[in-house]
Amino acid sequence: MAAPGACPATGGEYLAEVHGGAAASSVFLGGVVAPTRRLALRWLRRQAHRLADALGPDPRTTRLPARALLPASPGAEHAPSQLRFWAADLDYAEEAADRLATGYPYCFTAREGPAWYRLTARPLFTTARP
Repeated sequence: MAAPGACPATGGEYLAEVHGGAAASSVFLGGVVAPTRRLALRWLRRQAHRLADALGPDPRTTRLPARALLPASPGAEHAPSQLRFWAADLDYAEEAADRLATGYPYCFTAREGPAWYRLTARPLFTTARP
């Protein structure tokens, strides 16, 4: 019997990973195998906040010297803002959970100039044990 929240299509676990890169390079930033899709997505949300804080501290919650952060120009890509928005948006969370529940992978990519940061989750397909 599969664990509650396990993939109905496979009865298995989920792999959540974070990658970053620019142009032709890619770097693995971390990953986890989670027993449920909700735990995999929770881990991704935490990683989104971790990346956003490392790339651009939130000016509302960080003590910084005056003029240490400047606003981005309107329409400019800003990966930290994209990551924070994704992590806080409940509609994205439901969309991702629904996609994983059907056995399909989920991916979100934040971009800033040539740099990108990708959050992915997918069911792990395992063979049944006798």
